[in-house]
Amino acid sequence: MIGWEWLTRYNYTRSFIVRVIAKAGLLFLLVNLIFWILQPLPIIGRISIYNILVPGRERLPYGESPEAYNLSLYNLDAMFASHNIARIKAPDEFRVAVIGDSAVWGVLLTNPSTLTGYLNRELLTFEGKKIVFYNLGYPTLSLTKDFIFLEFATRYQPDLILWLVTLESFPISDQLASPILQNNVSHLQRLHEEYGLDLDMNDARLVHPNIWDKTLLGQRRALADWWRLQLFGIGWSNTGIDQQIRGFEPRSNDFDQDTEWHTFTIDEPFIEADLAFSVLSASKKLPTQIPTIIINEPIYIADGANSDLHYNFWYPQWAYDRYRDMLQQQSEQNQWNYIDLWNQIPPERFTDSPVHMDEIGSQLLSEKVMIVLNNFLNELKDTN
Repeated sequence: MIGWEWLTRYNYTRSFIVRVIAKAGLLFLLVNLIFWILQPLPIIGRISIYNILVPGRERLPYGESPEAYNLSLYNLDAMFASHNIARIKAPDEFRVAVIGDSAVWGVLLTNPSTLTGYLNRELLTFEGKKIVFYNLGYPTLSLTKDFIFLEFATRYQPDLILWLVTLESFPISDQLASPILQNNVSHLQRLHEEYGLDLDMNDARLVHPNIWDKTLLGQRRALADWWRLQLFGIGWSNTGIDQQIRGFEPRSNDFDQDTEWHTFTIDEPFIEADLAFSVLSASKKLPTQIPTIIINEPIYIADGANSDLHYNFWYPQWAYDRYRDMLQQQSEQNQWNYIDLWNQIPPERFTDSPVHMDEIGSQLLSEKVMIVLNNFLNELKDTN
């Protein structure tokens, strides 16, 4: 009798466990199916403690340094929701979005020492409104990367765009080299169709999510990154730290005699079709016609071995001079608001790359930009 009761109890327990496992499995499949259908990551990304419980970040999240309360992620909605540009625009605010590469973002600089940090110290006004500058620079060199951030920024009602560019952002072959683009194929596809960007959507570097990648389980890394970004907000709000600034290897000053740039040589140089001028033109097609000033950013100019052939280790002189001529011509033909500041910062003010500056260099650049800005705003005031 005891054996029979034990067997009955054992069968009941085993049946119960099987039912629990089966229900859990069905629930797991159902949750993943719902996640796959709804694709809620953009909506989740817009849920943020920034600008509500803690201040918005002064630059877009980038890096893999927990002690800097920062990380790189691919969810554009979450990145912008964490930025101070996502806060409600004040009625008396004239909002300026500053777009560009790592020099704008501010590698080796604290937030107050970036270009936007110095510009905001000036407390400029325009027609009774306070001018507020927002740092939307992001490391990696690609005009298409810049454009996707620019297009995203239009959601936050900027009144003016400052777009800092350099030759390394122009090669057509490198437009999709940035991981932030490779992992945002849906955004790229939309920009490709709406603005006619010259992009190879079959590029092998692009990450096309499959069915599994779109499930809850497949998106667990993206969800974890979103959650980490929220947690880092507490440390960021208490310290203002979003970058560990350490020592660096200074930019090169001596070069060899090889003057090839990418695959081009002085005998077989690049032509306009090899550079992404069409991306700059696409900004004119944005739904809201926001005035844009394109600025050719300063570069380091060397004086060492073979400096008669090279400006720096990025740019042979023939290539950079050719680019500047092309950019000037394109600006005139397309009536872009364009200014060239390529040689406006002393060489000693550059740090670890041909475009990264120290605090003094950043301040000097802000002074040059203020002159450009004041001239533009005066013209804008006259036309109004």
